[in-house]
Amino acid sequence: MSQTNNVYLQGTVVEEHHMLTIGELCQACNAEPAHVHVWVIEGVLDPVGESPEAWRFVGESLRRARLAQRLSTDLEINPSGVALALDLLDEIAELKAQLRRTNL
Repeated sequence: MSQTNNVYLQGTVVEEHHMLTIGELCQACNAEPAHVHVWVIEGVLDPVGESPEAWRFVGESLRRARLAQRLSTDLEINPSGVALALDLLDEIAELKAQLRRTNL
C-alpha cells in the first residue's frame, strides 16, 4: 500500500495596496534592517513615511528587496551596484514591453 504525504502551504499574496513595515519586509526577504536603510538611501526602495519607524513599503518593494538581497549576497554586489543593476533591469523590462506593444 502506498502512502501519500500531502503538504499544505499557507501564505499571503502581497499586492500593491498591501503595505509592509520594515520588519515585515526584512523577514520576507531575509535582510537586515541596516541593508534596507542603505537600499532606501541608494534609491533601490522608495518607502512611504518620514522615518524608518514609520516607513511602509508597497508590494513591489518586496520583489525589489528580494532581488537586492540576492544580488548582495550571491554576487557580492555593493549597494550602489545593486541600485544600478536594478535600474538597468527596470529599463530592460520597459524596453521589452515597448517592443511587445509595437509588434502587435
